Amino acid sequence: MKNFSSLARAFTAIGILALHLSAPASAATSGVRPARPTVVLVHGAFAESASWNEVARDLRARSFPVVAAANPLRGVKSDADYVAALVGSIPGPVVLVGHSYGGSVISVAAVGKPNVQALVFVAAFAPEVGESAADLSGKFPGSTLGPTLAAPVRLPDGGKDLYIQQEKFGQQFAEDVPPAVAQLMAVSQRPIAESALGEAAPAAAWKDVPSWFIYGDRDKNIPPAALAFMAERAKSMKTVVVKGASHVVMISRPKLVSRLIAEAAQAADAVATAKP
Repeated sequence: MKNFSSLARAFTAIGILALHLSAPASAATSGVRPARPTVVLVHGAFAESASWNEVARDLRARSFPVVAAANPLRGVKSDADYVAALVGSIPGPVVLVGHSYGGSVISVAAVGKPNVQALVFVAAFAPEVGESAADLSGKFPGSTLGPTLAAPVRLPDGGKDLYIQQEKFGQQFAEDVPPAVAQLMAVSQRPIAESALGEAAPAAAWKDVPSWFIYGDRDKNIPPAALAFMAERAKSMKTVVVKGASHVVMISRPKLVSRLIAEAAQAADAVATAKP
């Protein structure tokens, strides 16, 4: 019984600590409007919400409420509906941030959401209506993703899930991340439905919502030329090209990413405040 009591006290202390650490993020969905815009982080294919950990840590240190969404990776429209529902539950302004395929998702999710003040594309797709991620990846040479994919996992509904081969994950996806970290990322990667990469975007919020872009010049998933094209087309408020950075610039250069998100949030908030 003594040991049990000690364990109970320990778990209680851990629970209290966890609640304390999560307070700024949980405030985003508590119904109380935060003093600063809430940053909603949307991961892409072959990643998961923990890929934003260091960016979220830095944003929280800057007093931004943060929510890292669990992107289902099932389809552009259905994933966007999920993220839009999350955004709709948050009081006050929101900055939507998408990585990779997550860019396609936020560009649809922001439509009809007046509280979305800014979009930030982190090595991300920003498709035009009718374009897919596959279309944009093939528009310019440079993507080497195809040969690194594992054999598709066939699903009961007839669909297929895609993974990157674990032994090729680091070199393809996260070349500038320490090998031990890249290996864990390979193990924990989230698959994307093959059909999602070929699904045409039904909307393009970047046409109406101010957008910012950041990406690495050594991205092997989305050709840097394609990323530059999308940033220019979206009339990016600011584009940061990170020398030597891979596709996961939010992991290898988190402070650069969080700095741009903070800039976007502050600029968009200033514009919104100035409106009569």
